[in-house]
Amino acid sequence: MSDTARTQHVHRHRAAVLGSPIAHSLSPVLHRAAYQVMELPDWTYDRFDVDEAALPAFVDGLGPEWAGLSLTMPLKRAVIPLLDEISETAASVETVNTLVFAEDGRRVGDNTDIPGMVAALREHGVEQVDSAAILGAGATASSALAALARVCTGEVVAYVRSEARAAEMREWGERLDVEVRTADWADAAEALRFPLVVATTPAGTTDALAASVPERPATLFDVLYEPWPTELAARWSMFGGAVVSGLDLLVHQAVLQVEQMTGRGPAPVEAMRKAGEHALAARQVH
Repeated sequence: MSDTARTQHVHRHRAAVLGSPIAHSLSPVLHRAAYQVMELPDWTYDRFDVDEAALPAFVDGLGPEWAGLSLTMPLKRAVIPLLDEISETAASVETVNTLVFAEDGRRVGDNTDIPGMVAALREHGVEQVDSAAILGAGATASSALAALARVCTGEVVAYVRSEARAAEMREWGERLDVEVRTADWADAAEALRFPLVVATTPAGTTDALAASVPERPATLFDVLYEPWPTELAARWSMFGGAVVSGLDLLVHQAVLQVEQMTGRGPAPVEAMRKAGEHALAARQVH
């Protein structure tokens, strides 16, 4: 039997999340919850601490039983040279968070963060807005811009700390065909009056903005999920605004990964969300 034929006869049932550090990843909890509900008892999903230097050898060493990989920092760009094919969505932001092994062994890269953001917003009733603000300018901000390209009909204002970051965001706007204006982080309180605010900054960065939440806030999408709620999200909710959390994003991007890797669907959104909530609650107890 040829290697190709042998590959095609091996049942693909293994998946994992790679990154460094990786110990706190919720991906195993979410994917395993999906397997349970979808009655896929032989599927396994693990986590491996893999950095950029170790990634090529790790991927090359995987057997034909592997269906796919989830990729987190710092691997979302490092994986691209290892791929045979990349989706338009992933190519648009040069960021891959999903690697699926095709039946013929090809490595196909995709980005489920972008459609995951759109799905999370829609779940909270945000189909379209005429303007939006982004807090921050890191890797997540480029994915947020790509999601806003599908949701926002007008200007996106990015609040950033440096002119170099501002230039990057304007460049991403041009590439993604989004009208981007940049503003200084010192004026970030202005962002809170937009119909949609996407906070992409690390934990603690937006705490000082909580006191500036307006009386009738619209929608906040805060990509953090631990610790939760952030001070900004808590204040936003207190004033009656809609809040989309990082867990909402994590669940919706994982739903798409499960469907791509298993070839089955729909993945169970609510069961995956509950599993994530329980895992986070257990961490807070400890």
